[in-house]
Amino acid sequence: RKVIIGGITPYPNGEWMAQVARNLTGWDCELENAKYLIHDRDTKYTTQFDAIMKSSGIKPLKLPPMSPNLNAFAERWVKSAKSEILDKQVLFGKKSLQYVLREYISHYHKERNHQGLDNTIPFPTEEVGRREGEIKTKERIGGLLKYYYRDAA
Repeated sequence: RKVIIGGITPYPNGEWMAQVARNLTGWDCELENAKYLIHDRDTKYTTQFDAIMKSSGIKPLKLPPMSPNLNAFAERWVKSAKSEILDKQVLFGKKSLQYVLREYISHYHKERNHQGLDNTIPFPTEEVGRREGEIKTKERIGGLLKYYYRDAA
């Protein structure tokens, strides 16, 4: 499962969500290999949004009413992002939020072990698994996120 942030706005509506759907399924196609898109029953997920997804070969799945437990993966990702980075900073504006989320997503996909995946990294870099070399650290967001690896021998 890969996390993709389609956009950030304080007041999303149906038109904005339709544009996000076009952006994610357009020429750079971040949802290229996606088969399904799960979303809740919020009114911002309009029939136009679903139609754009369907036209790209992605089946939109609307969660049943009053079923918050069915969206557990998304809810857990939000909880992780809040507790690991957002609750520990004061952000000033949209650009700083975008930067922090971009860094966190990169860390989440390439550097962070996931207990639900037997403590593996979903999309590891080439340095993962090296057994020889000096142990080094990478820092993101001013040292808030750290990743340890072995330098090439």
